[in-house]
Amino acid sequence: MRALETTIPGALLIVPDVHGDERGFFQETYRRDAFAEVGISEEFLQHNHSRSAHGVLRGMHLQSEPGISKLVGCARGEVFDVIVDVRVDSPTYGRWEGFTLDDQEHRRLYVPVGLAHGFCVLSDVADVIYAQSGYYDPQRERTIAFDDPALGIEWPAVDSLTVSERDRHAPPLADLVAELGLRYSAAL
Repeated sequence: MRALETTIPGALLIVPDVHGDERGFFQETYRRDAFAEVGISEEFLQHNHSRSAHGVLRGMHLQSEPGISKLVGCARGEVFDVIVDVRVDSPTYGRWEGFTLDDQEHRRLYVPVGLAHGFCVLSDVADVIYAQSGYYDPQRERTIAFDDPALGIEWPAVDSLTVSERDRHAPPLADLVAELGLRYSAAL
């Protein structure tokens, strides 16, 4: 596998080795020593799987301090996956970056602590799988407005977006940054 740097410090796009033939394919989705070699040393404690229909937008989600990191992939279909740096003092604070994750290239996105995460489904259906470095904690769960004008995320044009009530009514980043308690560390 290879790890490609993104424009946001600490976030990595993982390009796996995929072995395919007329029967299908095989890939290692996680191998602790290989991930450690590229700087991802967390233990992933919780693994999740979500299925969503075309046009579903989920995000922008994160947990407040101490935060959790995620390793995100799309096992079926295609999504536009977005991260936003919400770490105070980060050189890329408030910047977003988007990636296509799909079941063809099998790329995964490493989302370090301090980044909000969300995605929009581009295919008819998509199965998104992700591992977390911490357990889901509803007391720490935070949601930032996916359409926060200060962030200016350029979501793909789809006929209509399906967004949960929680995501639709989420506050802008400026209203949450103080309570998040997530700081940037140049030691990434």
